[in-house]
Amino acid sequence: MSETIELSVGGMTCGSCAARIERKLNKLEGVQAAVNYATGKAFVQYDAGIEAATLIKTIVDTGYSAELPKVDAEDQDTSGPIRRRLVASALLSLPVLVVTMVPAARFTGWEWFAFLLSTPVVTWGAWPFHRAAVLNARHRATTMDTLISLGVTAAYVWSVVTLVQNPGVGTANPTAMGKTADTYFEVAAAVTTFILLGRYLEARAKRQSGAALRALLAMGAKDVAVLRDGVETRVPIQLLRVGDVFVARPGEKIATDGVVVDGASAIDASMLTGEPVPVEVGVNDTVVGATTNAGGRLVVQATRVGADTQLAQMARLVEQAQNGKAAVQRLADRVSAVFVPVVIAISLLTLAGWVMAGHSWEEAFTASVAVLIIACPCALGLATPTALLVGTGRGAQLGILIKGPQVLESTRTIDTIVLDKTGTVTTGRMSLHEVIVADGEDRQEVLKLAGALEHASEHPIARAIADSALEHHGALPAVETFTSEQGMGVRGRIEGHDILVGRPAWLLREVGVHLSDTLAEAMAKAEQQGRTVVAASWERRVRGLLVVSDSVKPTSLQAIEELRSLGLRPVLLTGDNATSATAVAREVGIDEVIAEVLPADKVDVVTRLQREGRTVAMVGDGVNDAAALAAADLGLAMGTGTDVAIEASDLTLVRGDLRAAADAIRLSRATLRTIKGNLFWAFAYNVAALPLAASGKLNPMIASAAMASSSVFVVTNSLRLRRFRAWSTTPAETMRP
Repeated sequence: MSETIELSVGGMTCGSCAARIERKLNKLEGVQAAVNYATGKAFVQYDAGIEAATLIKTIVDTGYSAELPKVDAEDQDTSGPIRRRLVASALLSLPVLVVTMVPAARFTGWEWFAFLLSTPVVTWGAWPFHRAAVLNARHRATTMDTLISLGVTAAYVWSVVTLVQNPGVGTANPTAMGKTADTYFEVAAAVTTFILLGRYLEARAKRQSGAALRALLAMGAKDVAVLRDGVETRVPIQLLRVGDVFVARPGEKIATDGVVVDGASAIDASMLTGEPVPVEVGVNDTVVGATTNAGGRLVVQATRVGADTQLAQMARLVEQAQNGKAAVQRLADRVSAVFVPVVIAISLLTLAGWVMAGHSWEEAFTASVAVLIIACPCALGLATPTALLVGTGRGAQLGILIKGPQVLESTRTIDTIVLDKTGTVTTGRMSLHEVIVADGEDRQEVLKLAGALEHASEHPIARAIADSALEHHGALPAVETFTSEQGMGVRGRIEGHDILVGRPAWLLREVGVHLSDTLAEAMAKAEQQGRTVVAASWERRVRGLLVVSDSVKPTSLQAIEELRSLGLRPVLLTGDNATSATAVAREVGIDEVIAEVLPADKVDVVTRLQREGRTVAMVGDGVNDAAALAAADLGLAMGTGTDVAIEASDLTLVRGDLRAAADAIRLSRATLRTIKGNLFWAFAYNVAALPLAASGKLNPMIASAAMASSSVFVVTNSLRLRRFRAWSTTPAETMRP
C-alpha cells in the first residue's frame, strides 16, 4: 500500500536543482517523486515502511533543505532577499560601468575604485550563486548556478590579478567599446546585477502565477457562529465538527459544506464555480463551504469539514496537477541534466580555440565567459511549471479542475466526445412539460386534482406533476384515500371524485376508459418526441394528459456547437429508449446516438470506439459512468455528479454546465501550447546564442541581460493564460466559438 507526502524544498535556484533532487529520491526503492522548482514542492509517493524522515534526509544529503509544509502558514514573498541584493548591486555597479565605459569619466586610480565597488557585488551580491555552486560541487554535480558562479568569478579574479600585476592598467588605450582590454570588473558586476534582476522578476512572476491557488485556499471562512442550545457562539473554523449546526448571515461566507436545516437564501458560488448567477437554496439543499450567502439567514448542519470539504479537495487536485510533469517537460529535464557539463566543456574549448587561432588571451577570455553566461538554461526549468501553475490556477477560478499534466497531452489528440444523457445533456430531473385537456375541461382543475393525488407519491414523475401543481396553486386539496399501483399509477378520492392518474394503458385496462381522438393524437406526438405521458381520469372519463420529460439543459445546444468548433464529434450515450434519446439528440444537434445501453456496457461502447481508431473523451456524472470515464482517453466528470465519477475522471467540471467541457478542453490545449512555446523559445535561445558567444560576437554583459530576459519571457508568456476567458460564463448572444 502506497502513501503520498508533500515536502517543502528550500535552496533550489533553478530547474536543474529540482531535476537532481528528483533523481535522488527516485533512486530509493518504492519511491516515485516529482519535484517542482516553480512551487518549491516535492510530491512523493512511497511504499509503506518508508518514513518521511528518510525522504527529508535524502533531500538534505543532496544539498538542499526539506520539511513538511506548515499548517496554515502564511504565504511568503521570496522576492524580498533577492530585491535587497539587487538594489545594492545595482547602486554599486552603475558607477563601475560609467567609469569603465566612459573614458571622460575616468580619474587617477579609477581602476581601484572599480575594484572596491565591484567586490561586494561579486561576493555578497552573487553569494546565492556561489553557495549553490559549492554545494553542488560537493555532491559532484553542476547546475546553472555553476555557470553563473564560474563566469562571474573568472571575470573578477582575472581583473584582480591583472590590476595587482599592472597597477597602471587603467591608463591603457580604451577599445572601441570605451573600456580597457585588460580588466573585467564591470563585466563581473553587471552580470551579477542582470542575473539578480532576472531572478527577482522571475520570483515576482512565479508568485503571480500561483496567485489563483492561494486565492482558492484563502477563500474559506476563518471563524463560524455555531448554534448550541439556541445560542450562537463564534469559534475558529478549526473547531467546527461534522454534525454541528451553524448560522450564515447575509454577506457571510458559508463556513463549510453542509445541508440547510432552516431558512432560504441565494448563494453566490462564483469564486468556486465561475458561475456568475446566484443559486437559490432552501431547507434540505446542500451548500458548499467558502461560497457567499447573498440573501437571507441560513442555518446549516455541517456534513464535511477540513480536508474533506469540496474547497480543500479542489485545492488538493490543483496542487497535485501543478507538481506533476508533462511529457514534454521530461525531455527538458534530460537536456538540463547534461547541458551544464557540456557548456563548461564548450567554454574551455572556446578559450583554447581563440588562443590557438592567434588571438589575445583577453579576447579568448571574453568569449569563454560569454559562453558560460549565455548558456544558463534557466528558462528550460521554468517552461512547464509556470504554465501549469497559471493554467491550473485559472481553471480552478473557472470551476475546471485539471488532475495532472498528462491530461494536457490527451486533450490535444481527442476527436470524439461521448456524452451521457441524463444529468449531463439533460437536467436529470423530471419536469411537467405541458397539460393537454379534453374538450370542455379546465386545465387548472386537471392540474390541481392530479397534482394533489401525485403529491402523496415519491415517484420522480409524480414529484414533477406535484411540484408544478404546487407552483400554480399553492395549497392543494387533501387526499381522502390513496393507493399506489406499482409502476402503473395511483388512485384516490379528492373533493368527492374517485381519481386515477397513471399510464394511459393502465387506465384503459383497469377502468375501461378511452382517449378521445384529440388526446390520442396528442399522446402519439408527445411520445414521438421522447416524452412520458400520464393520464388523469375521474368518473370513467379521461380529463387530460400530463406530459412529463427530463428537460434538456438550456446551455446544451450551445455546448455541442462549441465542442464541434474544437473539432470534436459528439456521441450521445444513454440507457434510455431510442425514441427519447433521439429526441434529445435532435434538440441539441447530435447526429450519433447509442441508446438502451446498460451501465456495465458503457465501457464496451468506449472501447469499441477506440478500436475504430477514435481518441475518445467521455463526459458523465453518475456512478454508472465511472468505469467508462476511466476507460476513455480523457474523462470529464460533472462536479454536480457522484464522488465516484469525479474520482475516475481526468478533468472535473465543478458546474453542471456542459459548456464547461469545451472550456476545459480549450484551457488544457492553451496550457499545452504555452508549455511547448516556452520550451521552443528556451531551446532556440540557447542554440542560437551559444555560437554567437563562442565566436566573440556577444559581450558577457549583453549575454547576462539576454539570459535573464529569457527566463522572464518564459514566465510572462505563461502569465498570459490568466486572461483565458470561459465561453460558459459568456452570454450566448456574445459567444463566438
